Amino acid sequence: MRKVAKEEADLLIERASELLTIRGGSRKPILGKRMRDLGIIMDGAVAIRNGRVVRVGKTDMIREKIESSNVIDASKRVVMPGFVDPHTHLVFAGSREEEFEMRLEGASYLEILQKGGGILKTMRETRKAGKEELLEGCRKTLSIMLEHGTTTVEAKSGYGLTTEDELKCLEVMKLANTEHPIEIVPTFLGAHAVPSEYKDNTAGYVDLVADEMIPEVAARKLAEFCDVFCERGVFNIEHSREILSQGIRHGLAAKLHADELTGFGGAELAAEMQAISASHLLFSSDASLQLMADQGVIAVLLPAASFTLMTRLYANAKRMMELGVPVSLGTDYNPSCWGENQQMTIALACHQMRMTPAEAIAAATINAAHAINRGHDIGSLELGKRADILVLNVPNHRFLGYHFGVNLVAKVVKDGNLVFDRESDRNLISEESPPH
Repeated sequence: MRKVAKEEADLLIERASELLTIRGGSRKPILGKRMRDLGIIMDGAVAIRNGRVVRVGKTDMIREKIESSNVIDASKRVVMPGFVDPHTHLVFAGSREEEFEMRLEGASYLEILQKGGGILKTMRETRKAGKEELLEGCRKTLSIMLEHGTTTVEAKSGYGLTTEDELKCLEVMKLANTEHPIEIVPTFLGAHAVPSEYKDNTAGYVDLVADEMIPEVAARKLAEFCDVFCERGVFNIEHSREILSQGIRHGLAAKLHADELTGFGGAELAAEMQAISASHLLFSSDASLQLMADQGVIAVLLPAASFTLMTRLYANAKRMMELGVPVSLGTDYNPSCWGENQQMTIALACHQMRMTPAEAIAAATINAAHAINRGHDIGSLELGKRADILVLNVPNHRFLGYHFGVNLVAKVVKDGNLVFDRESDRNLISEESPPH
């Protein structure tokens, strides 16, 4: 009997105690109780060729059909898709540690903003910074994110608040995207705050964002999405609608910061605009959440933001899942919420929002991918998808959320390339890994 030749793989990861495929969510986000089914394969293996997944299954079955000279033994470890972070403010200069102490003394977010702090302080620092300074900050942040398992990140502008400085920040993202393994998905957030020079003329600043910034961003193809901080004391519903509508007219899909500090109608506006996602949602009513569910708007929940604002109030993830709202998780990385680690986000989601580890993992992978319009290509380990893969130094998935405050990632594979290896004495990010 003639022996059948085996297929050659560029990389084979085998013998995983748990292989989390998170299958079945490539067309639409995973909803409700289905988030608890991670498609786990015990003693699992995944084969990669040309940066894509070509086989997934039990190790012995894969070994019958696949051979490779490049094998990772994942015995007693979890193998899963790379984390997707759907909400970050990646590009900024300076820091705000003094405001951390102000919050400890009881100052609120809006009080700090109204005194010229918060976003406005970072705006002043970012305006002064050159592209190289901002790019160097991005490089450092992205490498920390990658080491902790994030392989794709959404990044918002919003700390320039002039046409020139918003374009500068988006151009820095574009540069970082060409040289770092992490894929950066850019979002225009010119409506992040009203800058000081427009303090008494919010309508004038809205006109600047809508009539000058958005057309220029779109013409230069610097962003995929348009976001607005829709909140009392920042941008009202009418202004938010105007900006998002203009973004849509110029090919930028809508996103919102909604109902973070008050119940302001942001969730309803997200449904009205058929936004791809709405973030925060701490004060959203059941009725507004149902509108989001009906329109398929994805909730991007940011428990680290609640943690750092010290409000003791977290989004009601369980209720959202009951209502059929697609739920995802992000870090909200920014100078007020300085955390690059999706593992910590998962831990906070478990401890403070009572999400199970499986629900939180699904929210930080496949549903997060859908929140940035990438669910067809990343977020799960299925045939044809990009090989963005983590090897975790834990025996099962429940350790995510349970064991926190340390990095559980042993290896990171991005587009089929090993880009981080904790057991190696070399810096793979700088020495070997190509950009995505």
